[in-house]
Amino acid sequence: METPNNSSTQPATPDTSSLAHSGSSTPRSDIEFPFPFVPVRADTPKDEYILVTGGLGYIGSHTTLELLKAGYNVVLIDNLSNSYICVLDRIRVLVQQHYSNHSEENHVPILEFRQIDYGDVGALRRILDQYQTATRKPWVGSDGPKYSKIMGVIHFAAYKSPTESIRMPLPYYSNNLACFVGLLETLGDYGIKTFVFSSSATVYGAMMNESNEPIKEEHCVHEDELFTDGDGRIKLTQQGCRGLTSPYGRTKWMCEAILSDLIISDPDWTVVALRYFNPVGCDPSGLLGEDPLGLPNNLMPVVCKVLRSELPALKIYGTDYNTNDGTGVRDFIHVTDLAMGHLAAIAAATTNCLYTRFRSFNLGSGLGHSVLELVEAMEQVSMREIKLQLTDRRSGDVAISIAQPTRAEKELNWRTQRSLLDSCRDSWNFLTRNPLGYRNPES
Repeated sequence: METPNNSSTQPATPDTSSLAHSGSSTPRSDIEFPFPFVPVRADTPKDEYILVTGGLGYIGSHTTLELLKAGYNVVLIDNLSNSYICVLDRIRVLVQQHYSNHSEENHVPILEFRQIDYGDVGALRRILDQYQTATRKPWVGSDGPKYSKIMGVIHFAAYKSPTESIRMPLPYYSNNLACFVGLLETLGDYGIKTFVFSSSATVYGAMMNESNEPIKEEHCVHEDELFTDGDGRIKLTQQGCRGLTSPYGRTKWMCEAILSDLIISDPDWTVVALRYFNPVGCDPSGLLGEDPLGLPNNLMPVVCKVLRSELPALKIYGTDYNTNDGTGVRDFIHVTDLAMGHLAAIAAATTNCLYTRFRSFNLGSGLGHSVLELVEAMEQVSMREIKLQLTDRRSGDVAISIAQPTRAEKELNWRTQRSLLDSCRDSWNFLTRNPLGYRNPES
């Protein structure tokens, strides 16, 4: 079987200047953030933590890394159903490298891991009991006063394939909804009421089929809302949704609705819902990447399997969309940019800087690229041909999905920095350094 070069051999660097700014309105900058964004409070006590559920998964691991680099202590829980334990060691290595290069920092944050299913309420309570303290303002729950060192939660632990959810709806409703309610009830009992939710652009449903314009947060709300549209007219959006295309999308919308209702019933909660568009890429180190267990459902890991010769060809689902080349158009966002969006969200939530107690944000670049454009970019950085197999559209897919990220830019001081080409370069770097993904013998 032919595989890409291992980490001892650097891949060739082709001419990719034509895609230099193909995925972002600003060039990549690894030095300075273009906004006055401070991801961690200067007065944050050193014994406080962020709880991250599903923190060894693709997005969770990158977010955990950036939290630690920003100075947050992290309690990470994961049941390893779609992740690898070696990722934990890789995060620790990258954190140590980061702080060894920043000698002025004398505090290396704490990373603690617990292998549990987030839906196991008994196990979750036993963990939360370990972080009780008498030095915080108490919350009187059903079992009496509770105190916690956990200052907020970022929730990633959900099943995430729209296509799979159509075949297997009940596991999606069980894990993404039933367990989710149990999580919120448990956190409430411990007075942990700052919550960042991993949502999705799928909550917009039919809106993504009806307009080629970038989608605004106001197109999916949980209370009737007036807003000014792009044409300057004031419009009314009514709560509810229509045209959701998969059980997965319905679970994301329902979770948002539950959180919105929770805020109304208990204003002590502060909630941010982050609506992802299409995460791609990986950490530039090549130590963290996307390597799902089983058959991948997202585009980039399938492309990588074709490049590894583990799959004969990349299936293109639909070539007759009303787009420039007939393939679906997506807003691809580098996973590190996405991770930084979570840092911006938790910083805003923990410092009471949100406009409302429940606030949704699009996380995307605001630019669209087709499936074939991503394939072209990967061919350029890898200098390899990606064989294609054209086939019919999949149930649940939409033609165009592009974010309007203005709200996140204005209210969170966040925007993407990395281009589609950056994402492809970093994915190729992970692939060449990890020919078998996380299944490398040395992992």
